[in-house]
Amino acid sequence: MNTPVHYGTVTEAINALREKGFNLDFNLQENCLVCNDSTYDVDEFDIVDIYRYEGNSDPADEAAVYAIESHSGEKGILVTGYGLSTDDISGDILKKLSDHNH
Repeated sequence: MNTPVHYGTVTEAINALREKGFNLDFNLQENCLVCNDSTYDVDEFDIVDIYRYEGNSDPADEAAVYAIESHSGEKGILVTGYGLSTDDISGDILKKLSDHNH
C-alpha cells in the first residue's frame, strides 16, 4: 500500500514533483490549461496528485499544487490559490479540479 506523502510547504511539493518529471508550468485560462504555446482542454489532461496548503495566519497564503499530465505525455505543475476565482475559469475546469479534491 502506498502511503500518501504531504510536503510541508508549497516549495517542497513543487521541488519533489520536479524531481518526478513534472517540469512544465501550467496556467489556467478561461476554458483550458496553457503551457508555453500549447493549450489543453478539460478532457486532454489528468490530475495525478494534489497538495493543499492553508495559511496559518493569513487566508491569502492558501494554495493548491496540482501534478498534471496531459494525454500526450507532458507533465507539469499548476499552482492555484486555494479558493479558485471563478471569474475567469470555465465550469468544466473548476469541476475537474474540485472533483479531484474529494
